[in-house]
Amino acid sequence: MKIFKSINKLNKQVNFKANIGFVPTMGALHKGHMSLIDSSKKKCNKTLVTIFVNPSQFNKKSDYIKYPKILSNDLKILRKKKVDYVFIPQINEIYKNKKNMKISINSKDKIMCAKFRKGHFEGVLAVINQLLGIIRAKYMFLGIKDYQQLYLIRKFIKNKFDTKIIACKTIRDKNHLAYSSRNLLLSKNDLIKASKVIKKIKFIYNKIKKNINNSKEINDIKNQISNSGIKIEYLQIRNKYNLSKKYNKYNFKIFIAFYINKVRLIDNF
Repeated sequence: MKIFKSINKLNKQVNFKANIGFVPTMGALHKGHMSLIDSSKKKCNKTLVTIFVNPSQFNKKSDYIKYPKILSNDLKILRKKKVDYVFIPQINEIYKNKKNMKISINSKDKIMCAKFRKGHFEGVLAVINQLLGIIRAKYMFLGIKDYQQLYLIRKFIKNKFDTKIIACKTIRDKNHLAYSSRNLLLSKNDLIKASKVIKKIKFIYNKIKKNINNSKEINDIKNQISNSGIKIEYLQIRNKYNLSKKYNKYNFKIFIAFYINKVRLIDNF
């Protein structure tokens, strides 16, 4: 496994004309990331993982400071997975060209996480713009758990880069909770509370799948969760293809963002 900390060395030693799979991460690696790496290894000759905690996508400085940073453990995991390349850029290298960091999104896309986390996706798209300018990979592997992010990145890179996005399924623990780096900030009891929320969302999802009229019950589910003392930021049903509120039983998706002990979690079914 080769580790690069400078763009210069990365460009000199990696042949980007080869079939390379790219897995962007912010570290604190878990089974969800492992699944992305496995997908890349199956499809590509070489796999490159980035570890970069991007400050511009945190709308609260305290959230950025609290974000788990366990680089030595991450590198152990990546060695075990036999990843070919790891790129750990410095902030000043990624933010060198500030003109390229100024990204805006359409007002109609300022929904769900984009509405409640102002500037978040602008920060995500800006860093993806920078990374894809450096890492000219054939494929980029992203998880469906961050569905709105996946949707916006796909839209953003469509006519800008040749890299093709491969969407990978959400990996869950035995209690149906999606693996997330933020789970490391939660106690055992908090994780149980979070999994109860997810089970309720899965329950209503299955009901709507059987009969679209059951979508009216989404507010009852919202009230049940709120009454249990959990703060819901949003709980919405949307069309999975364009994220509009025009949906049917074949194209609907349920999206949720909620807080457990001040830690923000997102999921979708």
